[in-house]
Amino acid sequence: MYVLITGGATGIGKAIAAEFRSIAGTDIVITGRTESALQATAAELDISYVVCDHSSPEDVSRAAQRLPADLDVIVNNAGGNAGFDKEAQTGLAGVQSAWLENYVANVLTAVLTVGELGSRINDGGRIINIGSIAAENGSGSYGAAKAAVGSWTVGLAKEFGHRGITANTIAPGYIGDTDFFKGQLTRERERDLISLTQNGRRGTPADIAAVARFLASPGAAHITGQTLHVNGGVHTTR
Repeated sequence: MYVLITGGATGIGKAIAAEFRSIAGTDIVITGRTESALQATAAELDISYVVCDHSSPEDVSRAAQRLPADLDVIVNNAGGNAGFDKEAQTGLAGVQSAWLENYVANVLTAVLTVGELGSRINDGGRIINIGSIAAENGSGSYGAAKAAVGSWTVGLAKEFGHRGITANTIAPGYIGDTDFFKGQLTRERERDLISLTQNGRRGTPADIAAVARFLASPGAAHITGQTLHVNGGVHTTR
């Protein structure tokens, strides 16, 4: 099995890489923009890496030349709240910047990746996209971008379904041990986020990685076009 994980050097992406690394016979390549972080994770997990800015069509095409002709799993993890500090800026320029940056970082990166590599996915393969609980709770430009990821995933399920390829989104809630909040998460805010869960704990990157592994397994072959919520019960489907 050959697995590509975008944004795989840190946080959730690194945890997903480590989870798949534990499956015998699996080859993994991680991508991202920061070579030093990619090098460190690749060395730690004994996997491969390719430097790539997935918002750049040229970068994605160049990276594709270093990837094998056949893929089994694509995990679109690259993204994050690219407009974290910009929506609070005064004026429409800040609003425009936040919305465009979040769309590019979270939607376009995944669209370009599948657009370039979708034809290489083997029959019965998997496309796994990382969404967010923000898509459900009105979280500005970031939430809107992640909602777009969920909608796009449904289209992918229809596009690739005839080949037995599934496409699903994993939507994490609050996940600790990541740089999502860029050092601005206070203890009080973290307590508030944890208090909303039904199990009284924050999520971990390993929680998301375990779901990704399941979605890539034969047992998930009839699950497609879905958003799987992993948030300790903060958001439910009822």
